[in-house]
Amino acid sequence: MTSGGVGSDPAHSPVGQAPFSSDANSSPSRTERLDSLPVTRKHARILGTSGVGWAMDAMDVGLISFVMAALSVQWSLSTTQTSWLASTGFVGMALGATLGGLLADKFGRRQIFAATLIIYGVATGASALSGSLAVLIVFRFLVGLGLGAELPVASTLISEFSPRAVRGRMVVLLEAFWALGWILAAVIGTFIVSGSADGWRWALALGCIPALYSVVIRRGMPESVRFLESQGKHEEAEAVVRSFEESPALASKKINAMEETVIVHDHAVEQATGIWGRALAKRTAALWVVWFCINFSYYGAFIWIPSLLHAQGFTLVKSFTFTLIITLAQLPGYAVSAFLIERWGRRATLATFLVGSALSAAGYGLADAEWQIIVAGCFLSFFNLGAWGALYAIGPELYPTSLRGTGTGAAAGFGRIASILAPLTVPPLLSFGGQGLLFAVFGIAFAVAALAAFTLPEQRGKALAD
Repeated sequence: MTSGGVGSDPAHSPVGQAPFSSDANSSPSRTERLDSLPVTRKHARILGTSGVGWAMDAMDVGLISFVMAALSVQWSLSTTQTSWLASTGFVGMALGATLGGLLADKFGRRQIFAATLIIYGVATGASALSGSLAVLIVFRFLVGLGLGAELPVASTLISEFSPRAVRGRMVVLLEAFWALGWILAAVIGTFIVSGSADGWRWALALGCIPALYSVVIRRGMPESVRFLESQGKHEEAEAVVRSFEESPALASKKINAMEETVIVHDHAVEQATGIWGRALAKRTAALWVVWFCINFSYYGAFIWIPSLLHAQGFTLVKSFTFTLIITLAQLPGYAVSAFLIERWGRRATLATFLVGSALSAAGYGLADAEWQIIVAGCFLSFFNLGAWGALYAIGPELYPTSLRGTGTGAAAGFGRIASILAPLTVPPLLSFGGQGLLFAVFGIAFAVAALAAFTLPEQRGKALAD
């Protein structure tokens, strides 16, 4: 790794600190300086800024499950029609995830992040005016483009700024904002969507907020230092690093390059020319399998749960209330995942939560009484969203800077294929074998994802490849 223009000038060392490096004759690079920092107020600010955008994504994805249930009654939609309403958004997400990663590697993380918020915010607000299913489906595709592009870009940005010792935890905390957004969607569904005939329109109209929030992203979020260096913008990169070094620390822990935890640089990976090249092909394949299986089970279950509950005889209000209670269990799932990911490591945490998801899916499929539905649903939320947190943490760590957005975006894009198929698969599975078969299939998919997770390299404590 080169110093990226820092050289040996002590003035470029962190304020009030002597230069440190495993090489006594050179100063640390900018990325090493970022890796060594404690968590600062600026880290918290960038996490919060990205997290609010992430939560609004989740709110939008979650709302469609409540809109589906309401429109199936108001517009007398069949299960096939509601399936297409859900799946079309994921078609857009699949394309958006792939394109978003490529564009982020070319134009920068911050610019693409802000652009995606505008796209899906405007499209969501416009969808509130839909007068037919066909028009609503078109807008859901546009919403998906923005959503799909935003998620891998945001996780890449946070991963590249986070101190090495807490990098995984920071990404899991970012992912925890997904639970806040989904809870907000459940609250809106319970009290707004079910409140009147036009409740679903008012709910979608709230989707304009991300477009306004994009202004905050453009003005207040720094560009990735690694991206700036790759573009030869060394002065701008130095200014960004200094802003973090001068920010007040929120935690006293500081990592020194001379500590016992060795910074490992995988030069074979750093020199890789593509995500399917010899150095990266195995991890790319495993990551794609995990993404595919977790998308299939998560969206197959959670997009359909309100409609499934209504089909079981529960009123819309009661179905939405059950969904809200189940959704609340996502928050402790993220909290435990964030705690374990820096103790057990990425691979063990991801695999454990996927196994828990498989068992919970089986339990939900067998649930009959109201208390069983709520308990099994809460366990499914707990384990599944904890797994999502670990997955978003490990993805950006698998690739060098030049391929990081592409690698994470391509995996997310492939996973979205499963999220397209999942809503379409639910009606025939229900017809053939009922809820038991449906959730057994979801459980098997989680188990396959757990096996694939065990083949991923463990990245805890390692420096991001440049």
